[in-house]
Amino acid sequence: MRGPRLDDPDLPLRLVFEHWPEVANIFRAQGMVCFGCPIAPFHTVIDACAEYGLDEIAFRAALQAAAAL
Repeated sequence: MRGPRLDDPDLPLRLVFEHWPEVANIFRAQGMVCFGCPIAPFHTVIDACAEYGLDEIAFRAALQAAAAL
């Protein structure tokens, strides 16, 4: 069985941080408090970008780079 994919639009942030803990710094650099947030099991990168008014494509590119994928 394959693991989760960082580019999966339905991947909850909890799993993002669990599988790629190094990306938490990307969230923090944008002033996002998603890491440790009680909503992280329910929100996705799409939700977080919408909440913080970020360009999702650029943010995802930064996540991919940080995760070295």
